[in-house]
Amino acid sequence: MDLSPIKEQLHALGLQAAEIDRRRGEGIKPLFDERLFSCLARLLTPCVSESKSVVDSLEREQASGKLSAMRAEHLCERLINQISALQREIATVSIRQKEKSFAPKFGISTGQLYQELAQHQEWERRLADMVRDAESNMAHGQTIAQQQHAQKSLLVAESRLARCRESKKKIEARIAFREKKG
Repeated sequence: MDLSPIKEQLHALGLQAAEIDRRRGEGIKPLFDERLFSCLARLLTPCVSESKSVVDSLEREQASGKLSAMRAEHLCERLINQISALQREIATVSIRQKEKSFAPKFGISTGQLYQELAQHQEWERRLADMVRDAESNMAHGQTIAQQQHAQKSLLVAESRLARCRESKKKIEARIAFREKKG
């Protein structure tokens, strides 16, 4: 059994994994299930190393004549599943980066939450001013076109103000939860 193509593939995966690990850093939880990779790594490189050790086991057991058909089937199946999982993970890195930018920010400190709250309070104040200005413009509009424009501005400002207040409530709830939790 010639494993050199698999070794070359794992070498290429190792290079890609090292680059991704450098850019992305360590994850919060293990990347793969423990049945797939026993190392429970939060980086890709240790997972590639584990797959390389499966190849080494195959070669070592085959060379010593201790590789049974059942054991070979088990190791090959494991190796195929590991390589497939690594390829999928590497192929979806850019998608995961996009998802992360839209994900809620769980890892931020309470101090950062207070900064976000202050920023939302400032936005809320500005948006409330915009609503008052739009109401005033609507009341003082001389033509129907001016009144319609003012009404559109008022609706947009009110909508933005409502979204801002909703976000502010969520931040306040997160702060309260953290402070209650200790």
